[in-house]
Amino acid sequence: MAAPQGHSSDHSNSSASGRGRAAEDAGHSEGSREESREENSVPHTFRLAVDALRTARPRPEIEVDPTRPPQRLAPYSYALEAAVVQDDEDLADGRLVLLHDPAGHDAWRGTFRLVTLVRAELEPEMAADPLLPEVCWSWLTGALEARGLECGEPSGTVTRAGSHYFGGLAARRPASQIEIRASWTPSESPHGVPDTASHLAAWCDLLCQIAGLPPTPAGGDTGGGVVSLPQRRGPQQR
Repeated sequence: MAAPQGHSSDHSNSSASGRGRAAEDAGHSEGSREESREENSVPHTFRLAVDALRTARPRPEIEVDPTRPPQRLAPYSYALEAAVVQDDEDLADGRLVLLHDPAGHDAWRGTFRLVTLVRAELEPEMAADPLLPEVCWSWLTGALEARGLECGEPSGTVTRAGSHYFGGLAARRPASQIEIRASWTPSESPHGVPDTASHLAAWCDLLCQIAGLPPTPAGGDTGGGVVSLPQRRGPQQR
């Protein structure tokens, strides 16, 4: 009797294992179908806009990576983070978010919106310039104009902050930081797709400018009367 019992037990285990594999395969299949349905539900115009961001190639000093986008600002969103890097040191960094609402948004006056944060450290004497906020804002609008880009409803803030060290940190020199937060509505093509690759290029121009690097205008002219911030005293170590 022992042998039949053993055979029966092996058969039972084999059947259970088979059912487990079948259930696992069914789960994977259902998950794949769910992912396919979610992908198909994404508007075609948004997929094209995101693809343009993914395939864009910025200048070598800029490292760009996708990052988790905000979830509640719009039905669809995609985000990138970037840093201007030289000799393994960060000179400036930022984040660019693409938002899309197929139904449109009253405040945007469109169906797409770009939102950004850009920041860099400055020399204290540069940060003390009373015109610095206006100059930094003009860098953003100028970068878009230099690429021939039209945008609507621009808004944002330019913030400068300073840190002074005391006690055990008194040996450190004062540090200052500039931060640009902005958003704008990119113009759309007749097919309803904005030129996100060019907007990314303009944003990278802004990053380089605030980092103190000479910009590379769209037309290849290295002149243009554009003034960048001088490179900072001590870039942040990566």
